[in-house]
Amino acid sequence: MTVNRRTLLAGAAALGGTSLLPGLAHAKGQVIATTYPGTWEEAYRSVIAPMLKKKDDIDLELAPLFAMDQIGKAKAARGAPPFDVFVLDPGPRIVGIEAGLFDKFDGKKLANYAKLPDGFTDDAGVCVSAQVVGIAYNPKKVPPPKGWGDLLKDPWVSRLGITGFQTTFGTSSLIEISKLFGGSLTNVDPALAELKKVLPKIAAVGLPAAMPGLFQQGQCDVMYTNTQTVATLKGKGVDVEFVKPESGAVAFYTTMHIAKGTDQTANAYRYLDLVVSKDAQEALTKPPYNFVPVNKDVPIPAELPMKSLDDMTKYVVHDWAKINPLRAAWIEKFNKEMAK
Repeated sequence: MTVNRRTLLAGAAALGGTSLLPGLAHAKGQVIATTYPGTWEEAYRSVIAPMLKKKDDIDLELAPLFAMDQIGKAKAARGAPPFDVFVLDPGPRIVGIEAGLFDKFDGKKLANYAKLPDGFTDDAGVCVSAQVVGIAYNPKKVPPPKGWGDLLKDPWVSRLGITGFQTTFGTSSLIEISKLFGGSLTNVDPALAELKKVLPKIAAVGLPAAMPGLFQQGQCDVMYTNTQTVATLKGKGVDVEFVKPESGAVAFYTTMHIAKGTDQTANAYRYLDLVVSKDAQEALTKPPYNFVPVNKDVPIPAELPMKSLDDMTKYVVHDWAKINPLRAAWIEKFNKEMAK
């Protein structure tokens, strides 16, 4: 265990507000894996970590970090990876590939390889979950919006909570709003201009991690988000429903990748094999986690907005290779113009 890895984990624990498992330096088998703060961290700490320990006697140490924070820390480590496995959405995944941060991945090393749909592994990593982005609303406070444009109109705009481009769901939603006003995949200025017009009416502007809490507390009653957040809130007893916008919901896959230079390659493959296994995927689909499974032996729960992974082809998919070069400027502009 290097100083860099200890520092990363300590910092991640502070960010996530969690305590880390003891005995890092003494574990016989271990994997340090990133996870998203919130539902992902809760699910992997509660479900995956005990399963991995029982199956392979591997201690799973989790570093809760958003995707671009993972990329930033890995780049700063200069070849001494602070963790063994990344979890990323499409945009940061491309950044990681271009930066050479991942080991070449061999999906056939997974015992569960045949249980994954074609194309769910490549030289970079493996798909571990699907996500769908749309609109969440409180049915007791506002009527169901039909599409992205409704968010900027009464009665929804005065109960709207918005967040910026730091996440895939935020970026995807703002792109779709922009398209309604003459924008495009690479031009989000129309969305920002329209949001600025109604900013005095908007109920809340927050960081991505804060949005579920703001919704739960009633500080906003409509927001753009993903199905997983909606299902998690519903599992906590919150009045919330999901709407697929009339122009189409946005879909993407979340992937995992083995860090280049890790000395835990074998254990990383064991971890990833468990993550995509029937038992793990089935456990993660259940409340309060509500993940969309990728293992073909696991049925998709009825409450999720798709009957099979084949439905993903019906959703809007964005080209993140075109988005990535523009995203940092978008984040800066949103933060500057939407501050309340």
